[in-house]
Formats: sequence, structure tokens, C-alpha cells
Amino acid sequence: MGGPENIQATRPANITDEEWQLRIKLAACYRLFEWLNWTDSIFNHITVRVPGPKRHFLINPFGLYYSEITASNLVKIDIDGNNVGDSNYPVNRAGFVIHSAIHSVREDAHCIMHTHTTEGMAVSCKEEGLALNNFYGAALEGKLAYHDFEGITVHDEEKVRLIASLGNKNALMLRNHGLLTCGSTLGRAFSTLRWLQRACEVQVVTDSMKGKDIQLNSAIRAKSAAVALNFDRMEEQNEREFDALVRRMEVVKRGEYGWIDYRS
Repeated sequence: MGGPENIQATRPANITDEEWQLRIKLAACYRLFEWLNWTDSIFNHITVRVPGPKRHFLINPFGLYYSEITASNLVKIDIDGNNVGDSNYPVNRAGFVIHSAIHSVREDAHCIMHTHTTEGMAVSCKEEGLALNNFYGAALEGKLAYHDFEGITVHDEEKVRLIASLGNKNALMLRNHGLLTCGSTLGRAFSTLRWLQRACEVQVVTDSMKGKDIQLNSAIRAKSAAVALNFDRMEEQNEREFDALVRRMEVVKRGEYGWIDYRS
């Protein structure tokens, strides 16, 4: 993720070390989403709250593809969507509504991720939602919330219902729409999303196969969930997984034409 010398060499004078390191990690996450094919053109968002008393958070500049995002071009906005940094880029209204709603009430939701992956959207269109009958799905027993589709999320009046749907959970399936996760760190939100995305991928393949599915009982699912996603004791593992994937992505992507270092 880059040593202190790299951070000091490129950090703008008006940005603290702590915020700059957070910007680098968020920019890396956007690149990782692009590498994993979790993107939808210039849409969808990953937001991270900036440390400090003010409720400011970083979001992607609207109009840039994820592979173009760097630490310096991320946009810092307040809870009302006002640009409080030096960026000249606009912010997507739909992204702001969803993310600001959660950031405004969940003190623990420092990072929020939202995707429109094919598998996530496909499962979100199923009336029964996510089946908890595979390795990944079982781990989400009691941890997944649902929110009904109300159209493109650009209206402030939906915020209260979105917040109520999420409650105190960290994984949300936006029906007929996509996936959303949040966490106290970027690594935690990412790990939750990866498990949710993998559960959807496996379900899509399983549903395409002949034969009856093996059903897991609630006790087995609860046992799986208690172990697999106990993030209070897995923060180090979350960060190791994220950093390992970023390292692997860099090995692959650095050889490609047009690679832009996200630390800049």
C-alpha cells in the first residue's frame, strides 16, 4: 500500500497524513473493484468517512472510470453533499443520497460500498432473495437486511426508509437493484461485500443446475455466521485479505498500458 516516504512525497500540504493514507486505500479499493469486475461504468460508489469531528466523507468523482481514480481526485463532501475540498469534479446525486443517509445515522459505518454486479442484481430480483444454503450464504444468517425498490435513489424522502431497512446490520440487499455493505473500516466492509457477492455468484450457478438444492437448517447457518463474519475479532484478517488482493491486482495491472498509480 506504499510506505511513509511515498505518502510524504505525494501528499498535498492541505491534507493530513491520516486522511491521505485513507485516500490511498480508498483509491486502491476502487481499482480493486474494477479488477474484480464489480463496476458499472462510472456509477456506483465506495465512500469512507474522514477522521475528525465533522461528518465529511470521500466519494468518487462523477465521470471518472474506477481505473482513473487516485488519492488526490477523490471528492470530499459533507453530509448535505457540499464539496468541502479542492475538487472540481461533481458528485452523483444517486450515490450521495444512499451513502449520506447511512453516514448520517450510523456512527460505526465509516465505509459504505454499493454495487450493481450482475449476480447481485439477479438475486435481488428473486422474491425469496438470497438463499442461505451455500458456504457464503450460510455465513449471512441474521446479518442481511432488505430494502424494497422505489426507483432510482435520488429522493431525500427515501432516506428514512432506507435507514430503517438497514437497521443495525452491515449487509443490505436493495431489491431489484443491487448490493450494499458497510463497516467500521474499509477492510470490514469489503470482506462483507465479498462474502455477499460470492453467495450470489454461487446461487446464480446453483439455480441454473438440475436437481434439488440441499437445504441447510437454521442451526447450521447460525453456527456458520457466528464464526465466519465475527468482525469484532477479525479486523486483522480483513485487512490482510484486502491488502493481499491489492498486491495481486498491482502485479497484474502495472503491466497494462495506461496504468495510473492510485497513490498520486
